[in-house]
Formats: sequence, structure tokens, C-alpha cells
Amino acid sequence: MKFKDRYDAGLQLLQKLAWLKGKDVIILAIPRGGIVVGDVIAKSLNVKLDVVVPRKLGAPNNPELAIGAVMHDGSTYLNDYVVKALNVNQQYIKEEIEQQVKEIERRLQVFRGSKTYALTDKIIVLVDDGIATGATTMAAVNWIKNQKPKMIVLATPVAPGEIVNMLKQIVDELIVLMMPLEFGAVGEFYEDFSQVEDEMVLEILRTYK
Repeated sequence: MKFKDRYDAGLQLLQKLAWLKGKDVIILAIPRGGIVVGDVIAKSLNVKLDVVVPRKLGAPNNPELAIGAVMHDGSTYLNDYVVKALNVNQQYIKEEIEQQVKEIERRLQVFRGSKTYALTDKIIVLVDDGIATGATTMAAVNWIKNQKPKMIVLATPVAPGEIVNMLKQIVDELIVLMMPLEFGAVGEFYEDFSQVEDEMVLEILRTYK
């Protein structure tokens, strides 16, 4: 089974989120692909869509491999197993965090013009178009928890089973439509997984101003 595109994935997730209609909800989407999925859900529930930008911390000499992830305020999730296995030193981690925080700040400035959020006592639905390693999701969830929300719901179309078990323990409600045993990349589970550009993200976010 594959999702036709991110819009289709959003519609399918929406069926599991209908109980949120009429509640005090904010959809927090991870750009760029998560914005398209989140937009479908937010418009249907008639709630606000906002963006949150965790960034992967890449391994030395292998930036695609996540050793963890970081948020705009510097709060970090580290995969201790990977860090130890690769013997990554603290200086490298510090420099990688600084570099990624700069990129997060740039994106937040472009996408929302502010680093300030008001999430206290809200039901937060964190949305992405798929989860692979779970590092950015873990960083985002840990940061959201510190904002004292009423409840955290994590909704994504696809994620590997072992990651789902890990994420289940840190959110109030987890919605994953597909948990394949063999998982290479998120794009494998979409017929159309076209690149989402910044301009499209901005266009979507403008409709919530």
C-alpha cells in the first residue's frame, strides 16, 4: 500500500483525528513535507497550523546518519547508542548543534518571523509526512513537553515499527497508519513524493494569518 501524495496521507490521518473537532487544538507541522499533511488536517478541523523546526544532527563524515536532533532553543535529543558506537566527541556535537541551530533560526524567521510559541494548555498535534529514525521527532516532542501543553498527539502516515514503540512512550496519543517491516526511506511509501519548496510552505502558512 502507498499513499497517493501528502494530501492523500493527510486525509487518511484526518479520519483518526476527527475526535479533535471543536477542541482547543494547534497543529504543529515539521517542514517541509509535514506542512502539506498538517494543512489538510488543520483546515478540516478548523484550527491553527503552525510550524516547528527540529534539525537532525549528522554524524561525522556522514551527515545523513542522525546522531540526534536539536530545536531552536538548543534543547537536544542524542541517540546515545549511535554516539557511543561512532565514538563522537563532545566538541563535534557542540559545533554541529551550533550550526543546526543557526539554520533553524533562519527557517523560523522565513516561515513565521518569530521564535515565540504559546502552547500552554493546548492540545498539540505534531505532524510529519513520515518518520524514519525518529531523532527529529524525539527532539520536537521533548521541546513541546516543556511548553506545558494539555496533551500531545503525534500523527504521521508511516514509521518503522521499532520507532513507533519508542515514540508511544513519550506522547499521549500516537497515530501511525503504516508500520512496514522493511523501511528504507519515507518516500518509498508515496506514489508522489515531490520536493516541497519554501514558497509552498509560506503560501500555506499565509492562509492562517
